Amino acid sequence: MSVRSFGMSQPVTAPATSAPPGEVGFDPWRKLGWLLLPALAPTLLLAAWSATVRFELVSPQVLVPPAKVAATFARLLTTGELARHLGRSLTRLAIGFGAGATGGLALGIAMSTSKSVEALVSPVFRLARQVPTIALIPALILVFGVEETFKFVVVAKASFFPVALAAFEGVRQIPRAYLDVAAVNCLPTRVLVTKLLVPATVPHVVAGVRTSLGRSWMILVASELVAADSGLGQMMEMGRQMFRIDVVMVGVFITGAVGLALDAGVRTVERRLNQWQRA
Repeated sequence: MSVRSFGMSQPVTAPATSAPPGEVGFDPWRKLGWLLLPALAPTLLLAAWSATVRFELVSPQVLVPPAKVAATFARLLTTGELARHLGRSLTRLAIGFGAGATGGLALGIAMSTSKSVEALVSPVFRLARQVPTIALIPALILVFGVEETFKFVVVAKASFFPVALAAFEGVRQIPRAYLDVAAVNCLPTRVLVTKLLVPATVPHVVAGVRTSLGRSWMILVASELVAADSGLGQMMEMGRQMFRIDVVMVGVFITGAVGLALDAGVRTVERRLNQWQRA
């Protein structure tokens, strides 16, 4: 029997080399589509807005063209008026949120580590947590007036309860054995808080900060709409009184952009903390 009868005379072809890892099925157009996808919704919204104004489906006194809003934004930015209002709002947010978050963190840790503190504070805490901050604005105006203290208190209240609840839940999830060991070794309160309680509650507190920061920003702008002499909310209110819808729209977009930036910043911190914990 010849070797040819078995087809051994046919040339042996080398197996096809596989594509490098990560390049299998790589489609640059598909990747470009994923990159452009987040811009689709804003583009469609802008197109619908422009079409609504162009065909006068809504009165021009209610909805102005996007080009006019962009021109107003540029003017407010050039004159420094936008920076002044935004600076005042961010200052109020920083002071009020710092005070509220710090107090909430302290109370949350105290309630979770002391049965007597929890029994004393818990009923009032749970009741007050259910009251919307915006519902307290009229009462707070009567107590504090319309000066800066009123805005600080509003923001502090909005940030206090989410952070306190997050700290409370975070400490409660610490294994009881850790606390027992700390008690047996008679660790000072300062060491217990800084070396055990705070590090263990950081992920929960960051989640609470993310929630409370967004709420605080919205409540602050709402309070400035009601009673303030400056700030983004007051800028929008003055625009409404003067029938300057373009100014109102600029304030709306800036409010949303700032809220988005604050949330993105906290999310970045949260991701890094999660990576640090896994490491």
